[in-house]
Amino acid sequence: MPLLLEGENGNHIPSGCAISGVFDSAGKRMDGSGIIRSIATMHDRSNGLGGGFAGYGIYPEYKQFYALHVFYSSLDSKHETELFLETKFDIVNLSKIPVRKHPRITDEPLIWRYFVSPLQTKLASSQLDELEYTGRAVNHVNSTISGAFIFSSGKNMGVFKAVGYPEDVGEFYRLDEYAGYAWTAHGRYPTNTPGWWGGAHPFSFLDWTVVHNGEISSYDANRRFVEMFGYKCTLQTDTEVITYIIDYLVRKQKLSLFETAKVIAAPFWENIEKIKDEKEKREAEFLRRQFAELLITGPFSIILGFSGGLMALNDRLKLRSMVAAQKGTLTYFASEECAIRALSDDLDRIWAPRGGEPVVVKLSEEGKKNVGC
Repeated sequence: MPLLLEGENGNHIPSGCAISGVFDSAGKRMDGSGIIRSIATMHDRSNGLGGGFAGYGIYPEYKQFYALHVFYSSLDSKHETELFLETKFDIVNLSKIPVRKHPRITDEPLIWRYFVSPLQTKLASSQLDELEYTGRAVNHVNSTISGAFIFSSGKNMGVFKAVGYPEDVGEFYRLDEYAGYAWTAHGRYPTNTPGWWGGAHPFSFLDWTVVHNGEISSYDANRRFVEMFGYKCTLQTDTEVITYIIDYLVRKQKLSLFETAKVIAAPFWENIEKIKDEKEKREAEFLRRQFAELLITGPFSIILGFSGGLMALNDRLKLRSMVAAQKGTLTYFASEECAIRALSDDLDRIWAPRGGEPVVVKLSEEGKKNVGC
């Protein structure tokens, strides 16, 4: 994405791509109006070709079920997808996702939501765990059914995205009517990939969501690696692969988020050589060698959402802006400080995380009780 430059007349040239996130470690739920207000302050960083949000804790009444959000281009693709889902899941509720007509949100696909649970007989015969079973079903729909895209598939969370400016997208999806303990948002400025509904951020797989400002020059190498393990990159933008990398490293390889950060934003070899603690040095060397194909090169800042927390991470050279702040049990992340100040001007702490150093926040024990997890 283009850099933020200073023009001759003193005006800023929009840099493209805005990201924002807010998280309450006590598990207190906030409606979506705040995150809309936050991302709207960075309006000039996007160009109307994509906006979106992810909310966690938004479906407490269905928290034991996977919430599938689906775009359809036709009734035929909807019919085919539902026939497939019925062979894999018990569908306990299905409906159109409620929207509010908006003059700047046009050409919308059919947008449906399904709360599902794996059929126990099918799950048992598959010899897979529940997450892998569900993930394979999502990949099947997205890679084989023309005109159908499952763009959100976690429990007690959901992604809402479209072609448009993010504040318009938030109004379109009526996010003020949802409440969650964590929200992320994205305003898109695509430079070398198309602006379309499925290509808007966040990108989601199971309960992972990623909003991203930057460009992945290692995309082909990253994509070829993850596709060896059953993932399919079908959404015509580089950011999608980050979500699969994180799922592979954390869920399948059992790495921690901090170890995962050392893979995707690995320190330079010269910096590894300077590490004095031998155990830490050996770990850094192992991760760099073992998962070399998953190093993400190019400028990036991301906010990763997952059930129970958020992680913010810059590339190792910090070529994209990222600001973090805290106030009581609340943690904020954004591309610009103004987006945080839009939510709270009375902060306990505000700082710029260093390149390659993740900031991870999770629910407290009280928060887990409040959320019910």
